[in-house]
Amino acid sequence: MLAVSWIYCSNLLAQIESKKDWDILIQAEGLDGWHYYQDKKNKKNGWSNSNGILTFDSSFKKGRTDHSLVTDKQFSSFKIYFEWKVSPGNNSGFMWGVREDNKYKHPYSTGPEIQILDRDFTYEDGSLPNPKHTAGALYDLVAPEKNVTKKAGEWNSFLITIDHIKNHGEVIHNGTKVSTFQLSGENWEKMVKNSKFSNYRDKSFKHGDFGKFKKGHLVIQDHPGIISYRNMKILEIN
Repeated sequence: MLAVSWIYCSNLLAQIESKKDWDILIQAEGLDGWHYYQDKKNKKNGWSNSNGILTFDSSFKKGRTDHSLVTDKQFSSFKIYFEWKVSPGNNSGFMWGVREDNKYKHPYSTGPEIQILDRDFTYEDGSLPNPKHTAGALYDLVAPEKNVTKKAGEWNSFLITIDHIKNHGEVIHNGTKVSTFQLSGENWEKMVKNSKFSNYRDKSFKHGDFGKFKKGHLVIQDHPGIISYRNMKILEIN
C-alpha cells in the first residue's frame, strides 16, 4: 500500500515539475518569499532551509508569540503540492486566506487549516482522538475519510485544492482523496458554528473573520518539536 502510494506521489511530483505554470515556493536555500508572522522587527527565529528542506526546530526559536511562516505573496484560488514530515508527537498545519493585522494574534484567527500530525499521536491529551484533528482534516471542521498518514519521521504528501470560483476545497493525502468541503455559503457557516471557531478563547476571534477572506497569505504553522517541508509548488487558478 505504501509503495503504491509513494509511486503515485513520485509520479505526481514529476508531472508537476514538468509543467512551467507551477511556481516553486521553497527555494534551494534561504527563506525568500516567506516571513515570520507579524515580525516587523525581525526578532523571530526557528525556521531554516537546508537543500530545499524547510524546517522548524522549536529548540532554536527566538522571539515571542507565533512563529508560523507566512508567504510574502497573497493567493486566492490555487492548487498546492508539498511534502511534510514531523517528529514523534508533533503537529503542524497548512493555512490559507490569512490576514496579517495587529488585531489577529495568530494566523488561525483568519485562516482555515489542513491538519498535519503524527499518526500515532492522540491530540486530545489522553482522551479519544478527534477525527477532525487528524492529518488531512480541515481542522475541527471536516474529518478525513481515511487515515493514510505515515509514521513520524517519514515523508507524506498533500495535494490541496482551494477553488473559490467553484466553492470547492479538496485534500489528496499520499495519493488518496481524504476530504472535500465547500469554502463559503450555508454549509460552511454551519460547520464553523459547530466548531470551536464559533466561540474561540482567542480574543481576536471576536472580529468574526475566520475563513472570510478569499485572498490572503499562505501559512505553515510552528509547533514544539521538528517540522519539515519540501517540494512545495503552487498553481494559481484563474
